[in-house]
Amino acid sequence: MSDVFIQATETDPAVRATAEVRGVHRRLLDRLTALAEHEPGQDHTVLAGFLDGELRRHLAAVDEALYAPASGAPETRLLVRALRATAAEIEALAGAVASAADPARAARDLAAVLAVHVTVEETVLLPALAALPGADLGLLAEDLGTLLDGGRLERPDEIDVREIPRGQRHPRIFARYARLAPGESFTLVNNHDPKHLRREFELAHPAAFTWDYVESGPELWRVRIGRPAA
Repeated sequence: MSDVFIQATETDPAVRATAEVRGVHRRLLDRLTALAEHEPGQDHTVLAGFLDGELRRHLAAVDEALYAPASGAPETRLLVRALRATAAEIEALAGAVASAADPARAARDLAAVLAVHVTVEETVLLPALAALPGADLGLLAEDLGTLLDGGRLERPDEIDVREIPRGQRHPRIFARYARLAPGESFTLVNNHDPKHLRREFELAHPAAFTWDYVESGPELWRVRIGRPAA
């Protein structure tokens, strides 16, 4: 039995996931803002450590958990490219804070840029991700939490969907695809021909995936799904 929820309310997994990501953003911005309140001439060691550690880890986690799943879809490819360009600029600004004439002011300027950046993630990227075929915003938010807690996302060479509850199968497969580097692949195992899944891939990632039958029934299907090397 699938979960029952009312769309666009707090019972909607996408709404809950968006709230979780927004909470992560607010905590990051609040921490940066607090550290930037030091007076000129004070020790900014803690601020420098935050920028080089927590902020960089946050940017890397968001890229892996949220940008990667959207990077290959036609609807979100350019958005992700723009967000990655802004994230790179944020890293550059963070690296320059320690050597700035007024580190506190530089940190406040950085916080203003970061606030705009995360607002775009919340108001543009997350709704776009929720609309992508096969994507599960709740699962992606969980992945983000795992990375921020210091964990690593699984990258199995084989996914046997017969062991995964219905409703969670396609999102897990798409999430695994998002973690593939060019030229990499994984094997999908199922008890029927996953034709519907292939149609979802064609919608979400046209001409950006490979699909090779390793075994074609009658009781077991094995499909090698990959990201083209070029």
